[in-house]
Amino acid sequence: MLVDYTPYVDPFIGTGGHGHTYPGVSLPFGMVQLSPDNGIEGWDWSSGYHYSSNSIIGFSHTHLSGTGVGDMLDIRILPTNKTIIYSPNDSLPFDIKPHYASFSHEKEVAEPGYYSVVLDESNIQAELTASKRVGYHKYSFPDNKEAAILMDLGLALNMDSSVRNHIKIISDTLVTGFRHSTGWARDQKVYFAMRFSKKISSYDLFAYDTVYLNSQSTIESRYVTGVFKFDMNEEYVLQVKVGLSSVSEENALINLNNEILGWDFDQVRDDAKYSWNKELGKIKITSDNDDQKTIFYTALYHSMLAPNLYSDSLENTYAYRGSDNQVYTNKTLINYHTFSLWDTYRAEHPLFTVLHPEKVQNFIKALLSHYQETGLLPVWTLWANETNTMIGYHSIPAIFDAYHKGLLPDLDPDSLYTAMKSSAFQRIREIPLYLEYGYIPANTLSNTVSKTLEYAFDDWCIAQMAQALNDQDEYTYFMERSNFYKNVFDSSTLFMRAKLNDGTWKTPFDPIDTRYTNDYTEGNAWQYTWYVPHDIEGLIQMMGGAQFFEKKLDSLFSISSNIGSEAALDVSGMIGQYVHGNEPSHHIPYLYNYINKPDKTRSRIREIMNTLYKTGPEGLCGNEDCGQMSAWYVFNALGFYPVNPANSKYDIGIPLFEEAEIQISAEKSLIIRVLNYDPDNIKIGSIKLNEQTLTNPYITHKQVMDGGILEFEMVK
Repeated sequence: MLVDYTPYVDPFIGTGGHGHTYPGVSLPFGMVQLSPDNGIEGWDWSSGYHYSSNSIIGFSHTHLSGTGVGDMLDIRILPTNKTIIYSPNDSLPFDIKPHYASFSHEKEVAEPGYYSVVLDESNIQAELTASKRVGYHKYSFPDNKEAAILMDLGLALNMDSSVRNHIKIISDTLVTGFRHSTGWARDQKVYFAMRFSKKISSYDLFAYDTVYLNSQSTIESRYVTGVFKFDMNEEYVLQVKVGLSSVSEENALINLNNEILGWDFDQVRDDAKYSWNKELGKIKITSDNDDQKTIFYTALYHSMLAPNLYSDSLENTYAYRGSDNQVYTNKTLINYHTFSLWDTYRAEHPLFTVLHPEKVQNFIKALLSHYQETGLLPVWTLWANETNTMIGYHSIPAIFDAYHKGLLPDLDPDSLYTAMKSSAFQRIREIPLYLEYGYIPANTLSNTVSKTLEYAFDDWCIAQMAQALNDQDEYTYFMERSNFYKNVFDSSTLFMRAKLNDGTWKTPFDPIDTRYTNDYTEGNAWQYTWYVPHDIEGLIQMMGGAQFFEKKLDSLFSISSNIGSEAALDVSGMIGQYVHGNEPSHHIPYLYNYINKPDKTRSRIREIMNTLYKTGPEGLCGNEDCGQMSAWYVFNALGFYPVNPANSKYDIGIPLFEEAEIQISAEKSLIIRVLNYDPDNIKIGSIKLNEQTLTNPYITHKQVMDGGILEFEMVK
């Protein structure tokens, strides 16, 4: 019998502030993310929902967890007992303003696999749950009221824009259709099959300039809305199931029929809860601090909301629409999308190798399928669309990390190697300039320092792959490229700086500047100077040795946090100029370990965990970014972190809890135990693994997966 961890998960954490999470339902890595939408434009509504709002325009089936850009929110429906009237207009689209329903957070509930809210004016209770590919709605209407479902396929929010939408009435209980849109995902196609528990008594379909009142069964236009009415009789509960597919309406119906039989909402809710407890139970925490347990298990929950399942499950095969818009079937590939790689390669992908090794090969196969369809590994893929968001080619560390850990037995290493090198020699993303100069000149470009540094790390990963495959020439070549970071280091200021194509430093230089148009990506020189995870020893030497390195690192945390009124919104969660709300800083506290100052690492880690992660809607200090913010917390609560996310090592920090147990397999676990535990004490006398004293300030992936007891003995 599984232990119930869901009371310690609060999906509202991150829905306020700049967390950009959603409170609705999904299964671990599921295709469906069924959640309420507030109907408001703006950066803090990137997920469609923000806790500051008290209105709902409907419940849509696709959402993004914690991104800095908005999209998705597809196939939205809203229960209503009002009369909905649209009038076509010769010069404008019909009234596509959303129908708002107000609500109170006091009547709102969210937990893994279940969401509920009461809509104020109508007094309709909406309850949501889901399977992998199907969203399940239960609407309880008040007595003696009309009952209708409003389906809105045309309304777009944030970057999204409707292209072509379709509704088809198949029977008096089944409706199918699709939504084609453009936005962050430039060519997105979502197909649906929607089944009602009651017969449709009448329906109205509305398009750009046409209204069909129960007279036509199919409608297709850029803006499409349907109103489906029901005779409730003495039963005032209407249930709706919506299957999704990237391929076709037929596949959406297959997904619907395969995954949820009958009309047992509570059973589906229980199944969703079981799925979450199975995953949450992979780490057992011993603690008397319920707030910290809530933060931890919510972080673990958030770490499993992306990437998202993208394949339909057909008879003996899987199907999906590829990045080239072609439909593929495959007997072995369970495809996924939503790879926020600039964020997630740092900690979330390494966390997958510990907690979800059985899924890692399919994640990497998904990256490789994108390469096979487009000629390049993905940068930031969304519903099979390459958004080309952010910098670097960070599929590469995710691939090499999985390969190095032995998690890709079915993949040909030479094919992986070829795909990795294709990104390193692409003709876009300033790679030709990077190769010509050994850095990217800043004459007319922005973010050039960050791009140079991140390309250098990715090149180090390719070098390690070359070495693993005994390609010595390419190993030497890519190791030389991995040292390009040295070309943007200014020894006179001890900062990474922008350089012009004549080899001189760009002036004026302001290490505090975090504007989007500056030389760093969502950050400044203070944050990016430390981004050399593959050669920290080299960075220490360039700064003049351990003493100068320590002084500079101390300054990072003590300097003023003022970054000016034009600062990038992503720069948040600050301690001095350390920025925990954005990913480039996440490894920095561990750099003290490399100059034999582990107490300073532990002090900063504990400070970050205690001050920048909280309960409540504003519990995240920055964008969740598809799990990276949460993966950082999970690792650090356990007492270690992958500073270099591709070398199969985890640097030692300090455990947050008295005891934690990672379930490696049915027969094996790693127990992390703290002797003489005191939450305010960071002094460690010894660290032992299976009764052997650790002589290195890290633990290897193999040691973690071999299990046993990792014991921290605290001293005063």
